[in-house]
Amino acid sequence: MWRELASEFPDVELQDPAAPDSLAAIEEQLGQPLPEALRQLLLETDGIEADYGTEVAWTAEKILEENRSFRSDEEFRSLYMPFDALMFFGDNGGGDQFAFVRTPDRDDVFVWDHETDSRIWVAPSLERYLRSALGSGGDDWYR
Repeated sequence: MWRELASEFPDVELQDPAAPDSLAAIEEQLGQPLPEALRQLLLETDGIEADYGTEVAWTAEKILEENRSFRSDEEFRSLYMPFDALMFFGDNGGGDQFAFVRTPDRDDVFVWDHETDSRIWVAPSLERYLRSALGSGGDDWYR
């Protein structure tokens, strides 16, 4: 499903599927289950890159790395609200990050604005998020 959706848009790069053990590592190390839609996407393609190298959906490795960094960085703790309830999975190429809320468990997608520390709802599902991000032709489609 996810490969077919992404192939509807020009200049999209897909990867080989993520290894199931890398998904288990995310869940174990972050202490949260992956949203089912994100799990299925990663099992089809380990990330989606759009125009100009924008990582609309990160690789499993980057999901783990970035979320661990956001949660453990002391400077972030002093500047921003806690990130523990979020699971970041993509970005706009300009600093804003996209995430699922994991506590409580939600399928909606939110954007974290790195300049204001706001967390704003942008899509009711991963599918709608991808269609918007890949079809927009711009970095700030969610504004």
